[in-house]
Amino acid sequence: MTTLVSNSEDMTEQIGEALGRILQPGDVVALIGDLGAGKTCMTRGIARGLGIADPVTSPTFILVAEYRTARGFPLYHADCYRLGDAAVAEAESIGLDEMMEGSGVAVVEWAERIDRLLPDDTLRIELVATDDLERSLTLHAGGPRGRLMMETLAQAAAGVLT
Repeated sequence: MTTLVSNSEDMTEQIGEALGRILQPGDVVALIGDLGAGKTCMTRGIARGLGIADPVTSPTFILVAEYRTARGFPLYHADCYRLGDAAVAEAESIGLDEMMEGSGVAVVEWAERIDRLLPDDTLRIELVATDDLERSLTLHAGGPRGRLMMETLAQAAAGVLT
């Protein structure tokens, strides 16, 4: 576990951008946090780090948005906020489980709602608003790839946070 502190929306995006630069096809990033904690802000940065110039917004109503990265693989941006009591079954019905095992990168907001579908190598990032601007980002790594993503992001973020 590693904790980073962001002092602004721009810094959260920069941390996300640093993460996006290291992501590879098959990687899954699970974003956990209350409304307004910075999950979509983090995703905008991840998309920028993957070379995506399109505007990135929360896919709350469409559930999954797909973007093409500069490296040619897809970024699947999922939002599980609107999934109900049967969130896991609903996620499976739209193929989210397959997207997380596929040839792209998956970023899942409200990932705690489908926790049992997340692959072992998922990097979980819990975002907590500590005041109007500051966010605490706690990184939890699952599996060897998740640990590598966490360690690499912590090193890359050191340059952003100084």
